[in-house]
Amino acid sequence: MPSWIAKFYRAAAIYGFVVLTPAYFAPWPAEQPHIYLGFIGLALVFQAVFWIIASDPVRYRPLMAASVFEKLVFGLPTLLLFAQHRVGALDACFGVIDLLLGLGFFLAWRATPKT
Repeated sequence: MPSWIAKFYRAAAIYGFVVLTPAYFAPWPAEQPHIYLGFIGLALVFQAVFWIIASDPVRYRPLMAASVFEKLVFGLPTLLLFAQHRVGALDACFGVIDLLLGLGFFLAWRATPKT
């Protein structure tokens, strides 16, 4: 198994914790704050999943496929909303980052041997 896979998942987890945690301390939207907080919470849970995958990528290979989809469900809608001028450039940048991480997760999944 390539050695970059565990490091990539660890780096993605650290990045996610750093980027997502401050959202809990930012002003919450006035309408439906539970959806906002639920999204942030679920995204933080997935950072823990990335950390677990990094501990043994071969063992947790099935979770690697889910990690690709986790990145797509934010990245794609964000870019579609940006194309419709409904979110700003900063949001689009985070969407692109998620899509790039998703591509890296896909490549890692392909490079990890099946058990």
